[in-house]
Amino acid sequence: MQLNVKFFASLAEQTGTRQMTLRGTHLSNVLEVWNQATAEKPLPQNTLCAINCVHASFKDPVHDGDEVAFFPPVTGG
Repeated sequence: MQLNVKFFASLAEQTGTRQMTLRGTHLSNVLEVWNQATAEKPLPQNTLCAINCVHASFKDPVHDGDEVAFFPPVTGG
C-alpha cells in the first residue's frame, strides 16, 4: 500500500512536514493514517481531513494510491 499524506497550515508546523508518502503498511482508515504518519501524536481537536480532495471523516476507509490531507478548521472574517 502507498498513500500520499499532506499536512496544511499549523498541522504542518506541528508535524514538521508538509507531505510524506507512507509505503508498505496496510492502513484501514484515516485515523490510522494520522497515527502512522505522526508517530501517534495526539490529534488536535477539530482537525479536518480529506481523501482525494473530498472531505472525509476519520473513520472513512483508505485505499492504495489515495491522497489523505489533514488541515485545521478554517475561519474568516
